[in-house]
Amino acid sequence: MKLSKQKQGYQSELTEFLSGLKASNPQLEAEQRAGRARLWDKPAVDLDTQERLRMARVSQKPYVYQNS
Repeated sequence: MKLSKQKQGYQSELTEFLSGLKASNPQLEAEQRAGRARLWDKPAVDLDTQERLRMARVSQKPYVYQNS
């Protein structure tokens, strides 16, 4: 449902800026996807390996600077 007071084809300043930025730098979106993949797209965690590492961890003494 379109309202009668809406302007047809209106774009905000932010939308215009982003469109111009993507037009001037076409590889920007591919770089963003690569960065996202580096930070968030991790391989599945092997639960057996994770449990084995947790069991092999050496517990730390309550006060690490005590010499005796």
